[in-house]
Amino acid sequence: MKRIIIVGLAALAFVGCSSDNGELVGVQDRKAWYPSDPYGMVYIPMGTFNMGTSDQDVPYSYNAPSKTVSLPAFYMDDTEITNNEYRQFVYWVRDSIARYKLGDAGVEGFEFIEEDEYGNFLDNPRLNWESKLRWDTQDEDFQLIIDEMFYPSEDRFFGRKQIDTRLLMYTYQWIDKKEAAKRKNRYNYDTQSYNGVEGRSDFIREETLNVYPDTLAWIHDFAYSYNEPMHDSYFSHPAYDGYPVVGVNWNQAVAFCAWRTKYKSDYLAQNDRPLENEFRLPTEAEWEYAARGGHDLNPYPWGGPYIRNSRGCFLGNYKPMRGNYVEDGGYQTVKADAYWPNDYGLYCMAGNVAEWTVTSFDPLSHYFSHDLGPDFKYNADENDPAGWKRKVIRGGSWKDIGMYLQVHTRDYEYQDTAKSYIGFRTVQTFLGRSKKDFE
Repeated sequence: MKRIIIVGLAALAFVGCSSDNGELVGVQDRKAWYPSDPYGMVYIPMGTFNMGTSDQDVPYSYNAPSKTVSLPAFYMDDTEITNNEYRQFVYWVRDSIARYKLGDAGVEGFEFIEEDEYGNFLDNPRLNWESKLRWDTQDEDFQLIIDEMFYPSEDRFFGRKQIDTRLLMYTYQWIDKKEAAKRKNRYNYDTQSYNGVEGRSDFIREETLNVYPDTLAWIHDFAYSYNEPMHDSYFSHPAYDGYPVVGVNWNQAVAFCAWRTKYKSDYLAQNDRPLENEFRLPTEAEWEYAARGGHDLNPYPWGGPYIRNSRGCFLGNYKPMRGNYVEDGGYQTVKADAYWPNDYGLYCMAGNVAEWTVTSFDPLSHYFSHDLGPDFKYNADENDPAGWKRKVIRGGSWKDIGMYLQVHTRDYEYQDTAKSYIGFRTVQTFLGRSKKDFE
């Protein structure tokens, strides 16, 4: 045993020879990293604010009491995710399914990539994204496979050839870190085994869901109301590209975040750059902190106590007075960058569409949640009590009265529900303490 230890030390001494003079200098030659703002996102500095009601609102002082909380720095989308941004996700899912079908059939130009750039065989063959998909090509081999992506002839309206949206299924994985962090599931180094679990795979979850928005939300949300044109065109027509996507439930919003993380991570990995934090839905506290725009104890994102400015112009898209929907400049939704942004540069944090947060709704969560990055999160499945499937939505929408535009107002919707007045935006936790550390 002694001989082995001596040899090991000698080997370490030989390998460890360097110019560090025996000092603790850290691992050398690591690539430098400097933060860059993700496209379309703004930087929200770390800070402390008073979360909850700031006036004498008796009902809301019950489920949104004032509480001092602190948050780290993060990035947030400057607008709600738009139809065109969400369409990039939908098209990626559509194209990946088509490429898989073509690769599985061995169509020339779309064969699975089985070797990396160094000639090493891959454990999991990759889709070939190099060849361009030509949906209008006359190539018979291509068309024979790709026709499976369209509605069958009996389901076509006016004979139009359209993608069957029922096929747009997306599968992604996530790690249940809260479950893994429980003491019973920790790795025991004394016994060199996990306590009650097989390994890391026990905490890897897989989700599969359809990603296409529920365009029928425009009709089923409102009885005795003519919203068929919005059902027909809102997500598909270029006229609405810059409008916030709606008809997306909480599960789909989470899937979008997972896809956006993968999309960016794949790019960083291919360019040999360090990976970044994941994109995700904001916590309820992050949303309110960002919505306040640095104006603590004020009821609206713009800081003032009124929904109009001094010239009488509306500052958000909502339901004015007793239902004069058009007086604020919008009939239903408006462009995602309409109205002035708050002092953090965030548009429409009040009105337009309400926004999903990652937080589960509990009327008393402000009382028991931590004051350090507070959150109450529970990933509900079909066997969980209904209350755990309620997710906090914030900001109010085009169909809500002014009270719901206040930054502290809390509401919820069930996570598997899609509405014509609920959208979302994403956040990414900043790597480090502050941008100032990298100046």
